[in-house]
Amino acid sequence: MDFGLGAGLDGMNVNSAHPRPVVHLELHTGDPARASAFYARLLRWRPELIRGASGSYLSLELGGAFGGGIVECGTARPVWLPYVEVDQVEELTGRACRLGATVLLEPREGPAGWRSVVSSPAGGEVAFWQPKR
Repeated sequence: MDFGLGAGLDGMNVNSAHPRPVVHLELHTGDPARASAFYARLLRWRPELIRGASGSYLSLELGGAFGGGIVECGTARPVWLPYVEVDQVEELTGRACRLGATVLLEPREGPAGWRSVVSSPAGGEVAFWQPKR
């Protein structure tokens, strides 16, 4: 694996653009109330319940421009999912697949943008986020 200058694993120049920023951090857990109380007491992350057409979401004020949230799901163990802002969610999802990733959530549109979730060959998960402009 070449971590120096030049082409990346898929032949694209890894130095042609700036690193893609993490813009949101989401906790997937079976007990959002307990998780929310813990992080509020420990780090002063302020939770806010957001109700939508497809259910509710616990938004977290993490400080600064970085956002977060807690989602209730039947995961075997709680896991943090970073959301990375991208220009074209479908393009980057396809690129991840060519690099060996597995798509866990196909690109889909939501109220504020498009997202997808992939798992790397080593097992780490990352969400891609393309905001509506």
